[in-house]
Amino acid sequence: MVADPPDGADGYTPTISEEYVEQLRRWHETAYSEGKTAGAAERSFEYLGLTIVVPPDVMPITPVSHLLGESVQATARPGDRVLDMGTGSGVNAILAAKAGASVLAVDINEHSLVAARDNAERNGVDDLVEVRYSDVFSEVEEAFDLIVFDPPFRWFTPRDLFEAAMTDTGYQAMTRFFREAHGHLSPRGRMLVFFGTSGDLGYLEQLMAEEGYHFEVVAKDGGARDGWTVEYLTFLVE
Repeated sequence: MVADPPDGADGYTPTISEEYVEQLRRWHETAYSEGKTAGAAERSFEYLGLTIVVPPDVMPITPVSHLLGESVQATARPGDRVLDMGTGSGVNAILAAKAGASVLAVDINEHSLVAARDNAERNGVDDLVEVRYSDVFSEVEEAFDLIVFDPPFRWFTPRDLFEAAMTDTGYQAMTRFFREAHGHLSPRGRMLVFFGTSGDLGYLEQLMAEEGYHFEVVAKDGGARDGWTVEYLTFLVE
């Protein structure tokens, strides 16, 4: 079963009911088990005009990934300097590069770094995509016109690299991201952030408000699951 983070980890307090927390635990266990089974072998996806190969221990493309991917296509501009935070397979970095942007793609998962480099080359944009290890902004000094962030939705303690793409202990990485992002945005900088109510959406919105960001929903989808309404959203954040 998923583990709780240490008490008071980075100050995170859930904004959702205990009943919903327990429902998220059940969904998370199902997603983790199914993901480990499906991801035991390398997978290939045809997605928004790209061919993306995803090795084991890297987050795959999901049925709602397009909500962020299409927003990247619509927002990235030729000549933009773009940061893809937590790049995974590199898919959003590649979409931004295809729009003419120069992209830095970062992750803490070494399998993701290899996958992002390979996928950038596979899709003909390796000259526009730099791949670098970074724990949030730890190895990033530059400022960007667009930052793309698809954070883990849950706050439990991950058991392995694959689960670390799904859950972020006490939302420590997400909290650091919003506290530090100001220093990495150019004067015209903006961000695209993907999240959903299968995580603690209230905490994400609380973080953005506390840090003084203006945010609006630019893409949304959802439906009913086990009697709960679930929504997935892309925010434009400035």
